[in-house]
Amino acid sequence: MSKLSTYIALVSVMVIWGMNVVAIKILVNSFAPITITSLRIFTASLAVFLVLLATKGMRKLTKKEVGTIFAASLFNVVGHHFFLAAGLTKTTASNAGIILGLSPLVTALLAIVFLGDRFRLSKFVGIILGFTGVVFIVNHSSAKIGAVSLGDLFIFLSVLTQAMSFIFIKKLAATLDARLLTGWMLLFGSVVLFLTSLFVEPYGIFRLKEGKITTWLIFLASAILATGLGHMIYNRAIHRLGAAESAVFINLSPFFALVASSLFLGETIHFVQWFGFLFIVIGVMLASGAVEGLRMFGKEKMAEERRCH
Repeated sequence: MSKLSTYIALVSVMVIWGMNVVAIKILVNSFAPITITSLRIFTASLAVFLVLLATKGMRKLTKKEVGTIFAASLFNVVGHHFFLAAGLTKTTASNAGIILGLSPLVTALLAIVFLGDRFRLSKFVGIILGFTGVVFIVNHSSAKIGAVSLGDLFIFLSVLTQAMSFIFIKKLAATLDARLLTGWMLLFGSVVLFLTSLFVEPYGIFRLKEGKITTWLIFLASAILATGLGHMIYNRAIHRLGAAESAVFINLSPFFALVASSLFLGETIHFVQWFGFLFIVIGVMLASGAVEGLRMFGKEKMAEERRCH
């Protein structure tokens, strides 16, 4: 898989994840948040394992791998999704968008500390531009930015736990198939989240009967496409590009979330938000090294054409 195809795959995942923000908002408002999140992630794990069975990618894990994957799932699945679901019920989409935009910066800083990544000037400028674009977008959305609330704190904790999980994933992906890693992380995390929901939402199971057919279709799309296949592709990108570089693409997600909100919820996208999107694109191109990748791809194509002639 070339770098260019990895970039295209990541952008596609960001489109899906952006739309998934709307889906999760609908789900957590229709059901008990933690209960439906645990079931969504469990369904996602089944989808990943079906892919593994179809491609003969299953294998037995070592005790060390089980322990490390479980630790990663506590951050990537339990921590991130617990705080995200809880936060979305207590803060505005605008506040959440800004805070989620911190993910690339937090991941890059953790990668420097724990993985020894070099923090190049172009990467730093790209992250700042990307975050500036996120601020433009969410600051001019239909919802107003309010004061820091418990929901804001939950969203930040979801960013922090996800960024910490990327460090585990980078190390695990060196020896473990990203699809296998994703499947087991989702399965372990969904079990822990479900057990947690029994205490914090004792009547959560009984609320499931309140769901409509359309809501359950949204549930399946969110579980299989966004959580299952999306995380599988993203974790593979971490192995290919690194934790910090892959995280830069998360800056695209808030924009696509606004597009989905406009299409499905009737919200208006203002000109300044398109301006913010331009900042995000430039930031992603700089921080990810995509500009260099496109240049190299062009050189390879020219060299191939010369050989053909």
